[in-house]
Amino acid sequence: MNKKLVAIRGATCSDNTKEEITKYVCQMCNEIFKKNSLAPEDIVSIQFTVTKEITVLNPATALRKGDTCIDVSEIPLFCSQEAFIEGGFEYVIRVMVTAYMNEVSARHNVYINGGERLRPDFARS
Repeated sequence: MNKKLVAIRGATCSDNTKEEITKYVCQMCNEIFKKNSLAPEDIVSIQFTVTKEITVLNPATALRKGDTCIDVSEIPLFCSQEAFIEGGFEYVIRVMVTAYMNEVSARHNVYINGGERLRPDFARS
């Protein structure tokens, strides 16, 4: 079976502390890796965005230094600041994992720790 390129999404909320950012970024990414049966060689890149309140640690750094279920040392990581939208949610870290999967319909997005409110339809998957 040929693998297809997919984007797997997720979000978490975090206080603006290094410990919380690391904890929730690693939890979110580990769930994505496990639920989607991803190995490091399946992953093309991981992109994060943060809202303006997240200032003490880049989530890419948190993932590299944190406790992960797969080796992320060779995976390209990137982070940018989310566009500020009046009335938008605060203290949010979003992720998009671009990876190859055998079964695209089996893709599981992961929304945790308050991130569920962003996409309740995805949070159920």
